[in-house]
Amino acid sequence: MAISELAEMRAARRLVVKVGSALLVEKGEPRDRWLTALVGEIADLRETGTEIVIVSSGAIALGAARLRLPQGGRANLADAQAAASVGQVELARLWSEALGGRGITAAQMLVTLGDLEDRRRYLNASATLARLIEAGAVPVVNENDSVATEEIRFGDNDRLAARVAQAAGADAVILLSDVDGLYDRDPRIEGARRIERVEGVTPEVMAMASDASSSGLGSGGMIAKLQAARIAERAGIALAIIDGRRERPMGRALETGDGTLFLPQRNEGARKAWLGGRIAPVGVLVADAGCARALAESASLLAAGLTEVEGEFARGDLVAIHGPKGERLGQGLVEYSAAECRAILGLRAEEQAEKLGYAPRAAVVHRDHMVRE
Repeated sequence: MAISELAEMRAARRLVVKVGSALLVEKGEPRDRWLTALVGEIADLRETGTEIVIVSSGAIALGAARLRLPQGGRANLADAQAAASVGQVELARLWSEALGGRGITAAQMLVTLGDLEDRRRYLNASATLARLIEAGAVPVVNENDSVATEEIRFGDNDRLAARVAQAAGADAVILLSDVDGLYDRDPRIEGARRIERVEGVTPEVMAMASDASSSGLGSGGMIAKLQAARIAERAGIALAIIDGRRERPMGRALETGDGTLFLPQRNEGARKAWLGGRIAPVGVLVADAGCARALAESASLLAAGLTEVEGEFARGDLVAIHGPKGERLGQGLVEYSAAECRAILGLRAEEQAEKLGYAPRAAVVHRDHMVRE
């Protein structure tokens, strides 16, 4: 469905609700009363026909309290993994009991970055979500922080929520947070103004963000939320940031319009939306000005327009594509290894065979395997 106002979120066919750590956990203890009220809202939405997927933070905060770890379990990677291992049990229990109190079956899904970056594993996750929803359960998804490392993890549940929304075929995402939306500057500065609606996350919009999390519990600040909005808008999914600190926060925000709504900008095919939502490119290809202009007109990336290759990668890996001034142009699946890209840098098709020892491919990154900013 088309969503152009916050109030229309309540009519979404399928909705992803992300709950931040600071909302669910206070001083190491779950906020049971708040959670019960939120589950009441979820139950009400389900009764009107909306299917719900929950993305819940809180495992590290809960586990750190049980293990009495410093800095909320985030002093180092080992502490975070240990805290997540203990806290995930408690988190699953909280949701199971809260949803069960309204006659709803909770289903736990722990995912890693690789589960949603790899196409086959992404489709497996999508199928699992679909079957759980079909069976009447509410999936409760979290990143598997007990095994994730700093190099291969989402690191925040905002972007995870947007990726889960893609995989679940959702219409909308609500990010319940300890902030009430996007401001045109740091909201602590006098005169800061909340932005009610955003039509496209542009560089100017990104410049409004701070990466600070006011609670100190979560790992995703406003930058992560805007990155989540970019993932969602590419897939035709509306996303809202609303203040989750009050009881029954969704109802309040949808009635008053308090929050920031990011409108979907395009609805690319399922594979391109997945490709555009991937967040871990392993290399960078830098294009010259002429090539950058051609890419803007939906051309493929050719070796003749390449000026620089950064990183090490193999054929089929995800690479970012930058312009001559360092601006990000897009990303795609590369047809050559990094060494081969360096060998044919700036060469035209007729010159590439001699360097490669075989007939060159049609493009370094074909337009069918590329998404643009």
